[in-house]
Amino acid sequence: MKTDTGTTYRNTVTDTTHCDDLAQALQTFRDRGPLIERWGTELARRLGSGARLLVAGNGGSAAQAQHLTAELVGRYRDDRPPFSAVALHADTSSTTAIANDYGVQEVFARQTAAHGRPGDVLMLLSTSGASANLLAAAERARSMGLTVWALTGRAPNPLQLGADEALCVDAPVAATVQELHLVAVHMLCESFDRAVERGAADRADGAGADGRPGVVGRLVGRARTVGRTAPDTPVAPRKGHA
Repeated sequence: MKTDTGTTYRNTVTDTTHCDDLAQALQTFRDRGPLIERWGTELARRLGSGARLLVAGNGGSAAQAQHLTAELVGRYRDDRPPFSAVALHADTSSTTAIANDYGVQEVFARQTAAHGRPGDVLMLLSTSGASANLLAAAERARSMGLTVWALTGRAPNPLQLGADEALCVDAPVAATVQELHLVAVHMLCESFDRAVERGAADRADGAGADGRPGVVGRLVGRARTVGRTAPDTPVAPRKGHA
């Protein structure tokens, strides 16, 4: 297109198909809010009682899984105690050794057998819901008494059927599925933190059956007092040079 000055500009067309697909998928995804809220509350109860979260995925889903464990071991928004969450794919020595000796299908199942205990949660992320190594891990986990949750793409899929519960994103493109998996991870962390805070408040006055704060309450209380000196407590002199 030429302007009055004779300068030529090219018409630029922006393809917003990706954004449109995401917006459309998000509308149906909103209905899964109660499930994510329940998962976060249950996860806080279990991890606060000493259980562990194991997480795994392949490729981009591995990155999403590791994002979740980082938020739980570190923090999401506000300061709180760390909780046990392990991304199985992040141990490259174990995954490569298992793949070499037992085959790629066993890389997560064998680690689940090593680290998992009854009452733990195994969360598996897959856009296709058909990854053989995740299906093997789900089967091993359920045989051991772990609870299996899955984040997948469109239902039905094998991983959804092999898990105790699944959140299936209704989107045709893997990239959109992964983007909504990240939304699910953040919503799960928000629910988790709210449940931890509620548990701390409920137990702060010794509301437990034995009159003592519960595990979550003790952890939060400890986190809030780390580095503080109790009133009237004598401070020991430092050793070494003045």
